[in-house]
Amino acid sequence: MDNDQPLIKATNLKKSFGDFVAVREISFTVEKGVCFGFLGPNGAGKTSTIKMIYGASPVTAGDLFVFGLDIKTQARAIKSRIGVCQQENTLDPDLNVLQNFEIFASYFNVDKKTAQDRTMELLRFFALEQRRNSKVAELSGGMVRRLIIARALINQPELLILDEPTIGLDPQSRHQVWDKLEALKEQGLTILLTTHYMDEAASLCDELVIMDNGTILAQGSPQALISKYTGHHIIEVTEPGPDLIKYIQGKDVWQENLGHRLIIYAAEEHDLYRDLCSRFDNKDCLLRSASLEDVFLILTGRELRE
Repeated sequence: MDNDQPLIKATNLKKSFGDFVAVREISFTVEKGVCFGFLGPNGAGKTSTIKMIYGASPVTAGDLFVFGLDIKTQARAIKSRIGVCQQENTLDPDLNVLQNFEIFASYFNVDKKTAQDRTMELLRFFALEQRRNSKVAELSGGMVRRLIIARALINQPELLILDEPTIGLDPQSRHQVWDKLEALKEQGLTILLTTHYMDEAASLCDELVIMDNGTILAQGSPQALISKYTGHHIIEVTEPGPDLIKYIQGKDVWQENLGHRLIIYAAEEHDLYRDLCSRFDNKDCLLRSASLEDVFLILTGRELRE
């Protein structure tokens, strides 16, 4: 692989299931050593995209190169250099932790002694060394997720792919996983993840795409997307009166009237916030920093999804 070329390059990538188009001719690149995220609501096409990247689902149309290799013709060589952590718990419940790792290592032709050494090193890294002889059923949800990620590293991959890595975890367990992923990134590992958690994407990703209905709506760093789509600050007014709404409508600012709540994308408009507070004496007027969640809602909408 040429060091100057991206680790992943997708051009007009498409995935169809019969008449249903899950991924609609998207193009993106992933550079080496970054954490790259796919952010979107359920059904956006995130999982369908990454399944093509790690060779679990054939490409319908377009081009996809990983490590400079064509996934259509060199999938076996690509898979040997990738670690994959799926949404589901794929650990064998009838085996203990060590046995799960040893069997998984055999899929990559890792000899038993090397597999044992790597397993212990990974368990220490993920603070799970004391559970090496435990059955999977005895572990908490957070431990299971950390083990699945650890197991995905047994072949020392150049690319780690994570599909919703912290789904269903409590806040403490999620932050434990984030800490380990940050440490892996600092070691130079390229990480690709899907998520619909805004704080996860903002915390981990150097670059991300926001997807919906199989298309890419936006791409950039979390902060760049916030700056582009919302500005740095947002004013929220709860239960705004008609006079306040009319006043804001006369201002050159972008706004969303949700009925019970008025959202004003105010950029650096601290003066507008002070003006609203003094002019209308509204106690439920809040000035806050814009977030990736604001960008997500702007691009994908606020309606409920099935």
